Amino acid sequence: MGRKEYIVEEVTKIMTNIENIRNIGIIAHVHHGKTTLTDSLLAKAGMIPRSSAGDLLYTNYEAVEKDRRMTVKSAYISLGYSQKGKDYIINLIDTPGHVDFGGDVTRAMRAVDGVVLVVDPVEGIMPQTETVLRQAMKEMAKPVLFVNKVDRLLNELRLTPEQTQQRLAELINNINKLIEDYAPEQFAQKWKVSVENGSVCFGSAMKRWAVSIDIMKEKKVSFKDVFAYTAAGNEAKLEEIAPVEETILPMIVKHLPSPKEAQQYRVPHMWHGELTTGDGKAMMETDASAKTNMVVFKVLYDPHSGEVAVCRVFSGVAKKGLEINVSGRQAKQRVQQVGLYMGPDKVIVDQIPAGNIAGLIGLKDPMVGDTLSENEIEPFEQITHYSKPVVTKAIEPKDPKDTTKLIEALRLMQKEDPTITVEINQETGEHLLSGMGELHLEIKETKLKDDFKIPIITSEPIVVYTETIETQTKDIVGKSPNKHSRFTINIEPVPEGIQKAIDEGHLSDGKPKGQFAIETFIKGGLDRQTAKGVVQIYGKNLLVDATHGVQYLNEVMELLIEGFKEALKDGPLAREKCSGIMVSITDATIHEDPVHRGPAQIIPAIRNAIYGALLINGIVLLEPKQNFMINIPQDTLSNVISFLQNRRGQITNVNQDREQVSITAKLPVSEVIKGFSNELRSLTQGRAIWYPEFAGYEKMPKELQAKIVREIRTRKGQPPEPPKPEQFLD
Repeated sequence: MGRKEYIVEEVTKIMTNIENIRNIGIIAHVHHGKTTLTDSLLAKAGMIPRSSAGDLLYTNYEAVEKDRRMTVKSAYISLGYSQKGKDYIINLIDTPGHVDFGGDVTRAMRAVDGVVLVVDPVEGIMPQTETVLRQAMKEMAKPVLFVNKVDRLLNELRLTPEQTQQRLAELINNINKLIEDYAPEQFAQKWKVSVENGSVCFGSAMKRWAVSIDIMKEKKVSFKDVFAYTAAGNEAKLEEIAPVEETILPMIVKHLPSPKEAQQYRVPHMWHGELTTGDGKAMMETDASAKTNMVVFKVLYDPHSGEVAVCRVFSGVAKKGLEINVSGRQAKQRVQQVGLYMGPDKVIVDQIPAGNIAGLIGLKDPMVGDTLSENEIEPFEQITHYSKPVVTKAIEPKDPKDTTKLIEALRLMQKEDPTITVEINQETGEHLLSGMGELHLEIKETKLKDDFKIPIITSEPIVVYTETIETQTKDIVGKSPNKHSRFTINIEPVPEGIQKAIDEGHLSDGKPKGQFAIETFIKGGLDRQTAKGVVQIYGKNLLVDATHGVQYLNEVMELLIEGFKEALKDGPLAREKCSGIMVSITDATIHEDPVHRGPAQIIPAIRNAIYGALLINGIVLLEPKQNFMINIPQDTLSNVISFLQNRRGQITNVNQDREQVSITAKLPVSEVIKGFSNELRSLTQGRAIWYPEFAGYEKMPKELQAKIVREIRTRKGQPPEPPKPEQFLD
């Protein structure tokens, strides 16, 4: 039996002891040391030699990750660990830190109950540190803190012991402010981290040592000793006294909850079904003897097994032959095999009980966010991503014979990473791939070339805009081409509260379900009557039936929904998606004969009414923006500020720390994707470091809108000038 199979056998034995399981994510800003730390934890479990921990970067197993020494997707590993005669399982997810791959962090947070937040004390709290912590808090994953690279404070900043302690205390204080801001109310104080209770440790993952208050007491070392060894460059002695894994793993076991404890408060937070039912109680209790309920948080493609749905098992047991309902699908599906992930390897096992992470093989077309259940239950709340795809590239195969292969590869990539979107440009036949940023798309292109072996041609990056309205327009009438049916509509902006609820995943695309949706609409700003009349959510747009006693309306409602989606998928201004628009049907006259009210009549009638109303209203273009944190040498400050302002940047903060200056600025994505990096490097002699973060969509300046609209329309093969309302209304 190989070492890995032996480990898997040991792990599956312990899996049934729910108290001794910890599902955790390692989260941090890019290059703060997550994967290096993970190596040491794997060495402890006997999965890799201790001598190569920190260099091997075992969970960065894809070629592109090894080349860039950067995690671009989450890796899953179950490892065994013994402490004081007890055996534990740590189901660990090493997540990416770069903003472009933040979607992977969001999905991983659905699967875990706790996180180890890793922070570099020299860089401190970076934009992505805050984002990943916020994502963890949203999914109710409790944090502990590992301050990594503390040797940098001495070796690079030359701080004294007192200054070091002050710097660390300040950092912990700032982390706790974030926890207080983002944690669920009942945990805002309880989840704060502290040196005194052992939920904080310090060390160097690269040099493989770490200390916490518990380890210091146990090994009889003081902070001064740690400082002296580090200052003397004798970190080998620290590794001998306090290996990093001997500090981190006990902290995880002591401070992060078991599934049994965590599901008591996590299930009601993310599942809005009735908690007193058999399934509700089973999930609250993490009951492995009950019916099985799981949520898919990742879909991986395996060349041997096809698509693998990676799930958190909330109750029951994942096993071969299990018949399950998949949310939103008619037919039941059967699980063909169950696997346990060990980084790049998947090991087939008999079964995986509640409270663990399982890879399911054999499901047809699994999707991230799917609820899998033996009994039909209310689906779990959708997993929502903070960032939105803002950069697009047109992709086509060099050889037209590879077109089918490219379509299939793009479909699989979108399943693995739902933060990318793939569309076909009907005018040009090109495939449009949209992602979080240039790096995100670059990685996907590399995957197409290297993994799928498809030579491709790509366009320059294109920015994704959105169309919306700011005021109300009433009583616009759209007629069917045969003039036998007509629909009267009002349009107005969707209240901010509802747009926020959609962003946060409390409301999802499709027909709103149940009382929870109605109450969310009311809380977000609609009156009860309107809330009850919402028949469709599409993006951040709503279709409302505000009619009274109109004959045949129910019979054409599906066609009206189809026309509503068609209109808002391709707005009339620049053929970009619409967002934040509420369309209310207030009256209708519908022909009694079904022959005269088919798709060719009803869809154009509602679509044209919406187009006409939007153009009368004065539709506006929203552009995506990013927040940047830019670190530069002080002597380049005035040049960099001019450079940012020339690119329509808003400077929000300038902070000076000795010779370094940190600038926080908000810039339109359109000003960043062309030449930004090269020019900023050249202005700072290559010494600038910057981190972007998605900052939402904002209204484009009026003086620029007409020019940009013409450019987009020309690129899409449309007449340069937008249409007039009369073209849709007669």
